[in-house]
Amino acid sequence: MSTELNISGMTCGHCQAAVTKALKRVPGVQDAEVDLQTGRATVQGEPDVQALLSAVSEEGYTAQVRQ
Repeated sequence: MSTELNISGMTCGHCQAAVTKALKRVPGVQDAEVDLQTGRATVQGEPDVQALLSAVSEEGYTAQVRQ
């Protein structure tokens, strides 16, 4: 299963790396890819969606589930 997120507030490679690491630490995540240019993240696995949003928020960015 994959979950798509829109991430706001990323401006550089460091931001991208921080969000990627935060998402990968969430239980249930098998892999996470974050695209700085599009502001999108694709998370593989079966994590709790609220945990994903919280992990991004704790790094100082905003995330929303893509519809």
